[in-house]
Amino acid sequence: MSRLDALAALSLLAAPLAAQSSPPADPVPVHDTFTVASRALGETRPINVYTPPGYHEARAARFPVLYMPDGGIDEDFPHVVNTVDSLIALGAIRPVLVVGVPNTQRRRDLTGPTRVASDSAIAPVVGGSAAFRRFIRDELIPAVEARYRVTDERAIVGESLAGLFVLETFLDEPALFRHYVALDPSVWWNDTAAVDSAPARLAAMPAAPRSLFLATSNVKEIAEGTARIAALLEALSPPGLAWQYTPRPDLTHATIFRAVGPSALASALRYPRPAAATAP
Repeated sequence: MSRLDALAALSLLAAPLAAQSSPPADPVPVHDTFTVASRALGETRPINVYTPPGYHEARAARFPVLYMPDGGIDEDFPHVVNTVDSLIALGAIRPVLVVGVPNTQRRRDLTGPTRVASDSAIAPVVGGSAAFRRFIRDELIPAVEARYRVTDERAIVGESLAGLFVLETFLDEPALFRHYVALDPSVWWNDTAAVDSAPARLAAMPAAPRSLFLATSNVKEIAEGTARIAALLEALSPPGLAWQYTPRPDLTHATIFRAVGPSALASALRYPRPAAATAP
């Protein structure tokens, strides 16, 4: 493969899901929209919010929240919300809110710094993931908590570059979310720097109940790096972490989100298992 062909392939993997394939159109779910004037990003960001069935009737109840980059109406928000809505109706997961963050400069917000020239070539600006994480932590989450009845249990889901952002958030700031779902994360970024730094960060991870779901397609650059992280998880066993790695070489980068998303979300957001009975 020539250098130009390799760059074109990585550029495709860095594109949002909607730009990679033509899946069936999802109906736009009923949702709220508000804006956050972000100092961290220097721009105003629209936010889409799905509230589950019963939210408006159960006025004393509070709900977990699933956050998602790529959360625009023309991005992954409709299909994720419709999946969540179906899982709730089936009793497979608890009722949750879904908070979608539409993109303005996707490749800026979802990537960390890089030393690799071909990485920098995919967009005019890259390397802004720390600022985007600061926006979520310091501005978006407080705004959601001020507007909606939510618990402190938060999940995040992403695919491709958004999956990389999910994985880096898990490694950099594990307490920000309780549940992490990263599908085909673009771990090739910055010459697999996230993978290379994972041993030290996993070894230093504080004990706390949290979960991580990883899945990969047939993309070699993604599957190999993610498998290395799974091997580290097996070896280091971070205390309190429930994790799952699902390699799916039968799937492509463009099909993995729809194929694995329902089981991934069910794994992260299922009803808590009842505590084991204590013998008298």
